[in-house]
Amino acid sequence: MTPLRNRPGSRRGALAVTMALPLLLTGCSKDVKDDPAHKTPPPTLSVAKAREKAGSLSSQILDMIAIKDGKVTEPGPGISTCDEDPGHLYKTRHPWSIYQVAPEELKAGFQRLREALPGHGWKIVDYGPDSSPNKNLELTADSQTERFSVNASLQITGDSGKKEPLLVVTVVSGCFKAPKGEDLNTEY
Repeated sequence: MTPLRNRPGSRRGALAVTMALPLLLTGCSKDVKDDPAHKTPPPTLSVAKAREKAGSLSSQILDMIAIKDGKVTEPGPGISTCDEDPGHLYKTRHPWSIYQVAPEELKAGFQRLREALPGHGWKIVDYGPDSSPNKNLELTADSQTERFSVNASLQITGDSGKKEPLLVVTVVSGCFKAPKGEDLNTEY
């Protein structure tokens, strides 16, 4: 199983949500198929259970980052349909960020995450500066036990770091099949 990879109230919380909104609406820039050979269909899972799993994984990631001061954006996991079968297949996305923290503490939290992920069943598949003018440090990891990936972006340089230093995290799943009778049009 190869999970899907994702490229990642208050004014600052709204900023983080605004930055993550395009991911919720348009999808990832590095989507890969769940099963390269398409031999195994996506498993059936209710939207509620998929959201619960995404939220639980996000909580574990927040614990690995281990930043006690600062704030974390509030929105919970959402879903979007999968292009292969938008009437029946969906994926979950949980974008969130840590803000109101000194850049040095965000950098230390990002490093703790990078070091902790492999010990918690994640394989880092990409690490380094992103393609933005700010060259934000970014990592992507795939869970070795779940149909989920995580992307974290350390936004402390350039214009983004001057405006609001952030550690942006997005947990995203591969496609799941909605149980019979569950209407994905009402689940966004």
